[in-house]
Amino acid sequence: MKIGDIEFGSQPVFLAPMEDVTDIGFRLLCKRFGASMVYTEFVSAEALIRDVKTTQQKLVISDEERPVGIQIYGRDVDAMVEAAKIVEQAGPNLIDLNFGCPVKKVAGKGAGAGMLQNIPLMLEITRKVVDAVKLPVTVKTRLGWNQDQLIITDLAEQLQDCGIKALTIHGRTRAQMYTGEADWTLIGEVKRNPRITIPIIGNGDITSPEEAKRAFETYGVDAVMVGRATFGRPWIFKEIRDYLDHGTVDETFDFNQKLDVLEEQLRINVERIDELRGILHTRRHLAATPIFKAIPNFRQTRIAMLRTNKMDELLAILEDTRKLLG
Repeated sequence: MKIGDIEFGSQPVFLAPMEDVTDIGFRLLCKRFGASMVYTEFVSAEALIRDVKTTQQKLVISDEERPVGIQIYGRDVDAMVEAAKIVEQAGPNLIDLNFGCPVKKVAGKGAGAGMLQNIPLMLEITRKVVDAVKLPVTVKTRLGWNQDQLIITDLAEQLQDCGIKALTIHGRTRAQMYTGEADWTLIGEVKRNPRITIPIIGNGDITSPEEAKRAFETYGVDAVMVGRATFGRPWIFKEIRDYLDHGTVDETFDFNQKLDVLEEQLRINVERIDELRGILHTRRHLAATPIFKAIPNFRQTRIAMLRTNKMDELLAILEDTRKLLG
């Protein structure tokens, strides 16, 4: 599977771009565990051209995480074109256009999945960005605005005609947000369309190695993208890769090794930002990780873990979980 000149091999598994999640530390962990491609947190085009410091920081990438994509969103043609040119200077392997984010502060203003209500503007932005940069340009979007507007089969052809090099489809509408089950049938329909020649990447409810394998075998996608299932579980890429390549998951990668990874993630975030914000940034992963589910009577420990603002205290609590499991 290729996007432009980027070779991925067979059945690649990508890390989805996610706000406040896919920072550089987390991306490097996911890459270590076998992610074929990682993406930055999505970047506001307007904030980028205004030179907002926190937005600029999202453009920092590392050679160790390549191939890496930077994703931008916005609703103004000129701003998106200018932002794409700025992003190109940061040196990613590709630029992704976010036409899929469903949250109100993005879609409600006409950007992200809001573009699904203004297809002519979406296509104009796509064409203009493709023409403005030399890097491969890709798109991530959804099935449509709601169940009455499932437009992805026609939209995929239109986006391909704009010159994009790959299309990621999340199997939900904007109205669904992240509720219900992802519907992969239309993703498969897009992939089977003989007029579609670009890679199709499927996204939505890939929470296990079995689901990843099913996506490839049932719907024929060229790659799968994993999002929320990576929270507190960057090793899911190892699990999926092992299952796809060897038909089994490495059971020797145990609780202690997984906890080591979460502690490393905490240290990375504290060093990268500061103690308080580094802890806050890690809490999402600690709250979501599945590794604590096997521990009985864990409620009070979980509360303490998610309340402390001191790194030493949090590390001590995490270390105590080893004894609790024992």
